[in-house]
Amino acid sequence: MRKSGPMNAPALHRRTVLCAIAAWAVSPPVLALEAPAGNVLLSVTGDIEARNTPGGADFDLAMLERLAQHSFSTKTPWYPTPRKFTGVLLRDLLAAVGARGTTVRAVALNDYRVDIPVEEAQRHDLLVAYRLDDQPMRVRDKGPLVIIYPFDDQPALRSARNYSRAAWQLRQLELR
Repeated sequence: MRKSGPMNAPALHRRTVLCAIAAWAVSPPVLALEAPAGNVLLSVTGDIEARNTPGGADFDLAMLERLAQHSFSTKTPWYPTPRKFTGVLLRDLLAAVGARGTTVRAVALNDYRVDIPVEEAQRHDLLVAYRLDDQPMRVRDKGPLVIIYPFDDQPALRSARNYSRAAWQLRQLELR
């Protein structure tokens, strides 16, 4: 039987280090956000850990491009043929800012607002896209950013609710 009592210093140190490593492995690292050097495309506000402004986290295109990139092609109600979208997964962006909320409110340039459960972003490959068919998205093409669902990969996502959550001309994400 093991005798209980105070741990010796090396054993305590090993245990502390192992606990810290385990905690880091479970939760993705939050980015140390620098200030954007270019035009701000997206502001993330609300219940987040990482900030580069008093109001939240601002991202320019270069900052978004430093996150893991993903692409998929899908049809939408707005485009009759499949189009290729490229950008970052919403869940990766939320992890990068240390999002703690349960809902993301997407806000568009025209002040359109729609709520997306964070759990939905964790479960599906929702993309914050900034390229359409490998070209930068212009405002007239629903850019500069759009939240897009993989509608063709997961037909169950084709619903009026999810089409309404595919917010284009995205300018802000508010974590609640």
